[in-house]
Amino acid sequence: MTNGWDATPYVELSRAQWSELRKNTPLTLTEDELEELRGIDDPIDLTEVTDIYLPLTRLLNLHFTGAKQRSAALNTFLGTSQRPTPYILGIAGSVAVGKSTTARLLHTLLARWPEHPRVDLVTTDSFLYPNKILAERDITHRKGFPESYDRRALVRFVADVKAGLPKVSAPVYSHLEYDIVPGVTQTVCRPDILIVEGLNVLQPAPPTALAVNDYFDFSIYVDAKIEHIRDWYLDRFHKLRRTAFEDPKSYFKYLADLSDDEATAFARNVWRDVNERNLVENIAPTRGRAGLVLHKGADHSVRRVRLRRA
Repeated sequence: MTNGWDATPYVELSRAQWSELRKNTPLTLTEDELEELRGIDDPIDLTEVTDIYLPLTRLLNLHFTGAKQRSAALNTFLGTSQRPTPYILGIAGSVAVGKSTTARLLHTLLARWPEHPRVDLVTTDSFLYPNKILAERDITHRKGFPESYDRRALVRFVADVKAGLPKVSAPVYSHLEYDIVPGVTQTVCRPDILIVEGLNVLQPAPPTALAVNDYFDFSIYVDAKIEHIRDWYLDRFHKLRRTAFEDPKSYFKYLADLSDDEATAFARNVWRDVNERNLVENIAPTRGRAGLVLHKGADHSVRRVRLRRA
């Protein structure tokens, strides 16, 4: 841990230093449950959960409690008795960096704390424009870039949850069909905690508007070197070719029929022209807006943690 105050708003902790902050937080997850939560290319194990995610859930529990106390103080000041507003956690990072596994894991672990048993998870994929609209706007090739999302609908959804509305609905995205599912919604009903996970959740707002992260109580950025994320992306791509892409209903069925060399060339081009470009231009520049940064090594394990101290 760094000593004193320096030019950065973050305190940086090694894996060992961070792990010590777990204190007495119990492990409430089994190996079988973890197997269901991990991503297709994420080798996370219970040691990683113990060393990294148990201290993180302790921090978030303390932060949640502090937010609840601030809400009670405001009620006292106003002479009201409104229920505390939902606590909203944002999780950002590149394609293939493991942010979805982080989100699913925190969703499960946080719900096992007695102070906040109702935890919901929404991904910003649900707020991508349907493929038809992307095609009409000639931005199909920029799917995942900020302009491919219905940002107004996303901000409105999070604002309504934060306002404590009884029921708030979001669209549903199908990775199999690579599109929004018509007529299907996910309903959120006054959760204790809402997790919002996506590539661009830390993007600043355009002038005169609000961004989705303006409603966050805390935010996490999952980080790694670009070359490591590229390798993870390529590994995941080939695993998907042998699994999900072979489904006749898959949008990417045609990729399962390519030779390995053809498929690798395709994946490298997509990484270079879409995912790496989006990471460098839009995602990575938002890292400094996060309350906490989890930095991964080449083996996908978190090697150091940067926590914003103010």
